[in-house]
Amino acid sequence: MIAALGQPAPAHTAFAEARFLQVLDRPLVVSGELSWLGDNQLQRRVDKPQQETATIANGEVTQQRAGKSPRHFSLERAPQLQVLLDSFVALLSGDAGRLQQAFEIRQTGDAAAAWTLTLVPRDAKVAKTVASITIDGYARESRCMHMQEADGDLAIDLLGSLATKMPAQPTREALQALCQGTP
Repeated sequence: MIAALGQPAPAHTAFAEARFLQVLDRPLVVSGELSWLGDNQLQRRVDKPQQETATIANGEVTQQRAGKSPRHFSLERAPQLQVLLDSFVALLSGDAGRLQQAFEIRQTGDAAAAWTLTLVPRDAKVAKTVASITIDGYARESRCMHMQEADGDLAIDLLGSLATKMPAQPTREALQALCQGTP
């Protein structure tokens, strides 16, 4: 099924993310576009509530916020981010072998209908930050991504056409219902 998810680069998809942080009463909500630019290059452009772009390319992360100078740092300073980058590139390129190197993969559902992939990091350093990543989809389309952090924080991304359905006041339950629904 992972091979069926592969896409030719560049691949772009809209996203809307609700980030549930234990220190806040309400989730932080951002939206924009995720892009796989080919090879080991990813970009996350946030359009709302403020403009910001983060790009990973050539072993470096560049963050650019509207009206500010870009910030750069090496992926060597964030080995967990490097493992996540490798894994997302493997998923987007449909490379199951590469994905299995970094994650234990649990798969439920059917590649022709609703499915769920749960990725649990194999690397102990990564597992101290990211407990699991769950991707819900339907047929060849990834619809939602849930990143459960080891400290209990959770980010839920609605992807593609589902991104426009982010509730004004999102709850974990409402987003889960959207993610599990059929297109």
